[in-house]
Amino acid sequence: MTPIVKSLLENDLYKFPMWQTMLHKRPEASAEYDFICRSTPEYPLADLLDDVKKELDHLCSLQFADDELAYLAKLRYLKPDFIEFLSLFRFRSKYIKAFAEGDILRIQAQGPQVHVMNFEIFCLYIVSELYFRRFDHAALLAEGRRRLQAKLATLKAFAEQPAKTHAFEIFDFGLRRRAWGSWQEEVVRTFQAEVPGLFKGTSNVYLAKQFGLTPIGTMAHEYLQSYQAHVVRLREFQRMALEDWAQEFRGDLGVALTDTIGMDAFLRDFDLYFAKLFDGLRHDSGDPVVWGEKAIGHYQKLRINPHGKRLVFSDGLDIPKAINLYQHFADRIQLGFGIGTNLTNDLGGPKPLNIVMKLVRCNGDPVAKLSDAPGKTLCNDQTFIAYLRQIFNHYA
Repeated sequence: MTPIVKSLLENDLYKFPMWQTMLHKRPEASAEYDFICRSTPEYPLADLLDDVKKELDHLCSLQFADDELAYLAKLRYLKPDFIEFLSLFRFRSKYIKAFAEGDILRIQAQGPQVHVMNFEIFCLYIVSELYFRRFDHAALLAEGRRRLQAKLATLKAFAEQPAKTHAFEIFDFGLRRRAWGSWQEEVVRTFQAEVPGLFKGTSNVYLAKQFGLTPIGTMAHEYLQSYQAHVVRLREFQRMALEDWAQEFRGDLGVALTDTIGMDAFLRDFDLYFAKLFDGLRHDSGDPVVWGEKAIGHYQKLRINPHGKRLVFSDGLDIPKAINLYQHFADRIQLGFGIGTNLTNDLGGPKPLNIVMKLVRCNGDPVAKLSDAPGKTLCNDQTFIAYLRQIFNHYA
């Protein structure tokens, strides 16, 4: 069958600036990533093992094409030495292994961080697409198109309402858990054609290049988690990560992710200096209204006008949720809405897989994400979790 990964450019944008920063700031780092399925699939994912291995072999055969490197070079925040690194880069099969433990599919990537950190997104959509290939494609496509038209109708009706202070903008964040690649492409093409005033880009760099869209993304949890292993005092890891990011991009890519150890602990480190340096914040767990109110309150406490800042929501969104959040906040602060699985895997059949591939160790030490949402905390070392909670007073 046709390989799933078409190009090394078919990755989420935020992987590239994180990659560049780690290459410049922490090139010596080693890391370990684990694949996890949080939901119960319709059939054991271990059944996909042989196909997963074939897809990973194909992935390790790919390199960036010249036109892809030229496209990346036009993104002003990606530096010439990083583009040169990408021109030489290939995934190495020795750094990744897929195997079965009973019915459970395991995938582990371990090695130099700048060589293994980008396996993540490819592994996720490889597994998701292999999984959905076993269901009735025609039936899923027909229902998906019906639901897509309903989403567009909702957006078009919403666009007729009186405008608020700040614009409504949505982005496609659906690469990692999409049902299949051609469906994501159809969704993005359709949104671009039908609601161009509302649809502002995609995290999928390959599709952004193909359709002339803005590639969207800044940082993910792994970036901040890595710094838990790069500091002498663990208490300083968020501040050091934010400082290195600001120095690397000098004003570009200024949306910071807040929930690596929870919003409250993040805001204690996000002082006036960082609040002025960064353009805004991204929500990825916990109650979005509570989170947004805390963000606005923090800016006001620092005597920063929230109208000059942006909140980006990206946690399990659909169109109605995005509209409700817009109605709540749009007269007070700029907004953006990254919608993922509900755009690219809302087909009325089997439920999308709740899969992640997360950083679990860096430089041989455990790292953790302490989410604002139950069930999203990730770490293999309970002692380290307890230590991290104590340092940051995070007992949720």
